[in-house]
Amino acid sequence: MSTTTLSWSALADEVLRGHQLTVEEGLSILHSSDDELLDVMSAAFKIRRQHFGKTVQLYQLMNAKSGLCPEDCGYCSQSKVSDAEIPKYNFLSRDKLMEGAKVAAERNVKTYCIVISARGPNEREMKAVETIVPEIKEKYDLKICACLGLLSSEQADRLKACGVDRVNHNVNTSAEYYEKICSTHTYEDRIGTLSAVREAGLELCSGGIVGMGESDADIVKMALELRELGVHSIPVNFLNPIDGTPLQGLGKDLSPRQCLRILAVYRFANPTSELRIAGGREIHLRSLQPMGLYAANSIFLGDYLTTPGQNADDDYRMLEDLGFTVTKTEEVSVGSA
Repeated sequence: MSTTTLSWSALADEVLRGHQLTVEEGLSILHSSDDELLDVMSAAFKIRRQHFGKTVQLYQLMNAKSGLCPEDCGYCSQSKVSDAEIPKYNFLSRDKLMEGAKVAAERNVKTYCIVISARGPNEREMKAVETIVPEIKEKYDLKICACLGLLSSEQADRLKACGVDRVNHNVNTSAEYYEKICSTHTYEDRIGTLSAVREAGLELCSGGIVGMGESDADIVKMALELRELGVHSIPVNFLNPIDGTPLQGLGKDLSPRQCLRILAVYRFANPTSELRIAGGREIHLRSLQPMGLYAANSIFLGDYLTTPGQNADDDYRMLEDLGFTVTKTEEVSVGSA
């Protein structure tokens, strides 16, 4: 299907009828002009509204173990190759994790994300997760997403058994570009973890980071790979080039308008997946953050792992100004949205 003779709205209609976005179409969205931007976002909203109405789902991160990671992911302030000045600590106490869950529940957050910096969880960390997750779910009305690094099938099964709802494990970029950002594990290692998570009956949460020096084709290929993987929830991060990391000088060419086009590509490529504007939205989308939610239907509330986020009150005000409704359910009544 050629987008040179097809309007963005018509392409959205085709996607809603089951058409799968191609690499060529994805690149056409990324290369569209500023004059076309409102048409692109309107078309993305047509898809978003069909599947999610005007609802938004909120997530909150808890950095349960910071720094001390043996991996060399170039974007990460917690990796062994980072000189960034960040807090470093082992797995948080039960009280601190429960306190974070309480705040999440008070903020009307749908999903509480427990994250550790590691190649993968050790046995002590697995047991800590198995202990705290049932307690959080019994006391608060929260979904739990665990981001624990590379997982074996046995570990994925244990997470399912203790009540974890989904696992986050980002592919981060395209298969072709992955070796440029990490050498201590492979893209295939990450796909293996996602396969173990799926086989355990857990939902998949996987996305990536743009602005790491990848090509436009890499951005589109990652979007299509996530579609092939059947990912339920896709966080799109815009690189926050943290001082002290190998990628500290990158990401400067990400204009707010290009970030919107990227979100549109991910909506066109993954029409039924929850699409979350994740790290870096404040510094790259800037005043255009509200427009991003015409493609995405989810955001992180509060701080990220080692970087601050937007004030939660500002996010609530943004959603109210948009006329969007915070929801904690997957069921959306589009007709009344």
